[in-house]
Amino acid sequence: MQNKLTEKHYWENYWKGIDLPMEIKRESSAPNIVAELDVFDQYFPKEKKSVLEIGGAPGQYLAYFHKEFGYSINCLDYSTIGCEKARENFKLLNIPGRVYNGDIFSEDLQMDAYDVVCSFGFIEHFSDITAIVGRHVALLKPGGMLVLGVPNFLGINHWFLKRLAPGLLAIHNLKSMDASSWSDFEEAFHLELIFKQYVGGFEPGVFLQREQKSLLNNSLFFIARLLNRVFRNNFRWLRKYNSKNTSGYLLGIYRKPLE
Repeated sequence: MQNKLTEKHYWENYWKGIDLPMEIKRESSAPNIVAELDVFDQYFPKEKKSVLEIGGAPGQYLAYFHKEFGYSINCLDYSTIGCEKARENFKLLNIPGRVYNGDIFSEDLQMDAYDVVCSFGFIEHFSDITAIVGRHVALLKPGGMLVLGVPNFLGINHWFLKRLAPGLLAIHNLKSMDASSWSDFEEAFHLELIFKQYVGGFEPGVFLQREQKSLLNNSLFFIARLLNRVFRNNFRWLRKYNSKNTSGYLLGIYRKPLE
């Protein structure tokens, strides 16, 4: 049982609207993304490695890993359009990368094991977090590094989103955004913890959503836009303070045991 909270057509429609090329650059990224890059730069192996991103379309993180670390990059996504976008993105960026169109839960999926396996904004779309993380671990070499990132919709972010975008909350497993719940899969797969923290500080862009217009929603959306404008380029010193009640992202890095 896959326990998916989204269907394939959701992602097909999502990727149709993406403009390319897309890549993450430190100098042009939002502060919360820069906070992620700081963690990658500190903990990722500097020698050349192979990396697989699950749910990786259109490959903007992979582009960063290739350019910064020289990794050989691989993308797995079950959206056909998403895979087309990833291939086009790599071509536009003039970087080599392999793209696999497949379902992580498929018994027919045949893939190599990789030095680094990662996903960003993926595992929270499943009700059984241990099961989906297990699929990541299965594609990781012994001693390899597992990297997981999820947006944080708890705390103040949840307060706004349950009013502005309840539909968005419905397709996310909120338990996966509580760092303490990750101990379940950490213990199940005997993972060595390298890093696990909320990062990026208060990020109003997380709740800058509006599914329906009403007097209340319009007012809250105006506040969200104002907060986003103010905090994007100001008060950056506040971003060093992180918690599940205020931060915009949760990031974890693990080592798979040697077998």
